[in-house]
Amino acid sequence: MTENQDRRGPRVVDRRGERKAETPSFPDVVPVLPLRDAVLFPNTALPALVGRESSVKLIEQVLNGDRLLATATLRDPGHEDDATPADLPEVGTVGRIAEFLRLPQGGIQVAIQGLARVRFTQWPSTKPFLQARIEVLQSETATQEAEARMRTVLRLFGEVAEASPYIPAPFVVAAMNITEPGDLADFLAANINMTVAVKQELLEELDVDKRLERIEEHLRSESELLKISTQAQESMSDDLRKMQRQELLRRQLDVIRKELGETEGEEVAELRRRVAEANMPEEALKAAERELDRLERIPPQSPEWTVSRNYLDWLIEIPWGKETEDNDDLEHARKVLDDDHYGLDKIKDRIVEYLAVQKLHPEGRSPILCFVGPPGVGKTSLGQSIGRALGRNFVRMSLGGVRDEAEIRGHRRTYIGALPGRIVQGLRRAGSRNPVMMLDEVDKLGADFRGDPSAALLEVLDPEQNHAFSDHYVEVPIDLTQVLFICTANIIDLIPPPLRDRMEVIELRGYTEPEKVAIAKQYLIPRQLTANGLKASQAGIALETLRRIIREYTYEAGVRNLEREIGAVFRKIATKVATDGSRRKKITVPAADLETYLGPPKVRRDVLEGSNEIGVVTGLAWTPVGGDILFIEATLVDGKGRLTLTGSLGDVMKESAQAALTYARSRTNEIGAAPDWYENNDLHVHVPSGAIPKDGPSAGIAMATAIVSAVSGIRVHRTTAMTGEVTLHGRVLPIGGVKEKVIAAHRAGCKAVILPKDNERDLVEVPEFVRKDLRFVFAEHMDEVLSEALTKPLAALPSPHLVSPAGTSAIKSDRASARARG
Repeated sequence: MTENQDRRGPRVVDRRGERKAETPSFPDVVPVLPLRDAVLFPNTALPALVGRESSVKLIEQVLNGDRLLATATLRDPGHEDDATPADLPEVGTVGRIAEFLRLPQGGIQVAIQGLARVRFTQWPSTKPFLQARIEVLQSETATQEAEARMRTVLRLFGEVAEASPYIPAPFVVAAMNITEPGDLADFLAANINMTVAVKQELLEELDVDKRLERIEEHLRSESELLKISTQAQESMSDDLRKMQRQELLRRQLDVIRKELGETEGEEVAELRRRVAEANMPEEALKAAERELDRLERIPPQSPEWTVSRNYLDWLIEIPWGKETEDNDDLEHARKVLDDDHYGLDKIKDRIVEYLAVQKLHPEGRSPILCFVGPPGVGKTSLGQSIGRALGRNFVRMSLGGVRDEAEIRGHRRTYIGALPGRIVQGLRRAGSRNPVMMLDEVDKLGADFRGDPSAALLEVLDPEQNHAFSDHYVEVPIDLTQVLFICTANIIDLIPPPLRDRMEVIELRGYTEPEKVAIAKQYLIPRQLTANGLKASQAGIALETLRRIIREYTYEAGVRNLEREIGAVFRKIATKVATDGSRRKKITVPAADLETYLGPPKVRRDVLEGSNEIGVVTGLAWTPVGGDILFIEATLVDGKGRLTLTGSLGDVMKESAQAALTYARSRTNEIGAAPDWYENNDLHVHVPSGAIPKDGPSAGIAMATAIVSAVSGIRVHRTTAMTGEVTLHGRVLPIGGVKEKVIAAHRAGCKAVILPKDNERDLVEVPEFVRKDLRFVFAEHMDEVLSEALTKPLAALPSPHLVSPAGTSAIKSDRASARARG
């Protein structure tokens, strides 16, 4: 087959390397066919499917010659396409192609008859296929002991073949007709169920006695396994015999595995590998290993097996050691926040401060931020922007309506369908141990017989405790110190105080009209154009139209409804564009045509109309959707000194009205009223929009002013709005919501606003254009309020014992000085 072929045949040696007298007639160099997952033995036949290009060339060349070739089993089956001499063992088998068949789809099906063991001594050529110089190996002469062992081996082979379905009966007959011990060993090695590695070892073994001994051991093991299987089947009770076939097979397999000591299946081995790669802390690793040992002892058909498997899956998938790298570029963070949100400078500054601290002190603990504000102001989207600015994964979970403590801490594994709590589930979804985790609507947590979830959150949100958070399902400590928690709430008073104490509260008060206009132009309009399939060249909304939508069609602190109304406008424009496909002119909605798109205005704004009246005061109120004005009315009627309050007033507001009445009665002389005015008259105080519940202390000075005006007959400046709490002695106490209330006064057309003196510092939050249009009066006592609000001065000065040391010098708040303080 090659030019340097030795026609005398290859050198024939025995196990000790001594040359044998008999010399088989084989070429010195033969082509070598690599086999995958198969071993060819002498005096046996092996079918093989040849499809690789080099192997096909080898077969075609051999078929054109003497049909001789050698086979060798690959050490690694994956190297079949690029096999080299290093991938093959030193010992193989020389054989002859007995039959062959060319397949329609390509390739050749061959049957190779093994002839002799050979050792590959040299590799003269590897292209286009492997060729090796060979020396024939002869088995040692069998001893009398081998002859005796043949009978034992044949008996065991007969027992195994009788009980085993994979050995045909003709094979037993063929084995019984073999007289040579070496040939019998090769025949059985080729036909019984053994691994490829063991078969290769038997091929390389030249000692016939050892080959037979190895085969005898294997047959005894097979025979024992079959006996155990039979015994297990016979020992089953009548009830077990009635079980389905699948259940029976599983039990037999369990018994066999226990006898062999092979309790670790592929699935458990895979779980062990995943546990090793999960980078768990020591305590979690011990828990996982305990559960793995327990899983090995549980039958797969048992319900406990599924429970244990699910627990291991959760334990593995918690991101114990996975972290995302923080982006500590402060300029990048500020740009991301500015791109996503308009205004909110205080919150943006706080996030940049957090990044700066993290940059200087990476090991520091993350704060617990809580965004409080009305719906639609961007609390949730702000959390997403924070995650993007930091380069962290973001995960959100809504806590609204959660009443079960197990939602936070997880369920005990003793319960059917137990799961970890939402915190652990959030970590799993995030895929890292340092995500931005948003706990939405913490003010809407509930509590009932199943526990108090807000109490469970105390450990989660306490930086001093959450380094070892305990989930009832996982039952190992989980470090939450790297998680940046962001909570949101609509009303801060509804958050339990212990929980609120662990948070850094940042209030989002809502947007003014100019801010809403800017947000609509930068974010809402482009987003709704895209959502409705329009381009900026096809549709637009005029600036005055946008202002009218804000004033007449939405009443909110945020911009959620504003975006809905803008979307409604664009949907009608999209209908026109889709109907008239040739339309190329841009449709811009003017303010005058807005009602054709959105219908009549949906919001009625209280505005200052009419002249100054007796007993009617313009008050200011805070609502979840922003500030508003209230017209507080008071009137006297004949009666017996009763006080009537109407307008769906809450308890606090009713008490403010009673305090205002007491103050007015204490000022009977100063307001010029009859000494017995409250004995011969009933007083009725009413706050319009009676269907809307109202409460809070900030209407105290407005009620007192309305009562004094009704009693004294002096009119009140309608364009002067006021807010503040009043005491029995006439002191004006501070209130909240100054920004929203002042903006409401400005929107309604007021000219002046009376505020408590202690609220003067809150004006820094009021937009500058609002401060420029209003005059502010800061009062410490009710007398100052009356001096500013009434159109005429009172008949007498206040009594000295009821006035602070400053006395009525507070009325020094002449208009020039008041304007300067504003």
